[in-house]
Amino acid sequence: MYRIRFHGRGGQGMKTASRILGSAFFHAGFEVQDAPRYGAERSGAPIFAYVRAARAPIRERGIIPTPDLVVVADDSLVAMPAAGVLQGLAEHSVLLLDSAVPAEEWRRRLNVAGPLLVLQSGVDERAELRFLGATCAGAAAGLLGNVIGKADFEAALADELATLGEAVLAKNRALALDAYDRFAPQAGLVGEGAAVAANDYAPPEWVDLPLEPADAAAPAIHAAATSIEVPTGLWRVQRPVLDASRCKRCWWVCSEACPDSAIAVAADGLPAIDYDHCKGCLICVAQCPSHAIETVLEREAA
Repeated sequence: MYRIRFHGRGGQGMKTASRILGSAFFHAGFEVQDAPRYGAERSGAPIFAYVRAARAPIRERGIIPTPDLVVVADDSLVAMPAAGVLQGLAEHSVLLLDSAVPAEEWRRRLNVAGPLLVLQSGVDERAELRFLGATCAGAAAGLLGNVIGKADFEAALADELATLGEAVLAKNRALALDAYDRFAPQAGLVGEGAAVAANDYAPPEWVDLPLEPADAAAPAIHAAATSIEVPTGLWRVQRPVLDASRCKRCWWVCSEACPDSAIAVAADGLPAIDYDHCKGCLICVAQCPSHAIETVLEREAA
């Protein structure tokens, strides 16, 4: 059975990637599972999606703990433990990172046992993120070798993306097939993982928390300031930056539009952005009437 995980952030098309690859497997005659998994459904939030494919009926369920291929669309997730990018990697597991950093440097940093490759899609602009999922799916299909033929992959692209219009489909097809061809030299590098016997099942590494009185441990979603402990700024790939010289101090537009109350107004009337909790949705950029808030890539701001 082939077990494949796609990791990325909300808006980078990992759900789309799993659907495209799952459809391609189906066209090639496989039994297939594909599904996304995410918590907060917001732009920039870490998510993953998985695909299982086999010639026989699939009786495994749930997330994939021991993947044969892990595709990572955003290399900033590698250092985020909650994203679980490296979870379950074994000697046979292939790790494919979309990154501008060379593969040799990633091998030095991570010291993983299995093969490590770099995609270098070059997709940075927010408007281009919708094409990243198909690109990642194309790279994954290329690494599978003759398992998924190009005709089956193109049919899967049409199945999943035709409703978006011919222009969008054409661009996705071009980028995905380019990624497919780029990894032709490594075709067959991803193999089928061994069957997992029920006798070998290991329970998840649960974290046991001591019981506390209900007034201390009960959910308090309606209480004030409960989200301050969650640094949603880690989700951000782009940040809004204020140009004070262009700000008209209308204060209520950006602060009221922010869905997370991450913009406060200082005494001088200028908005102050809380980067610990700004998730990078960039609604403020779209709403600012004087265009005083600009978009900067997070790695450049850092």
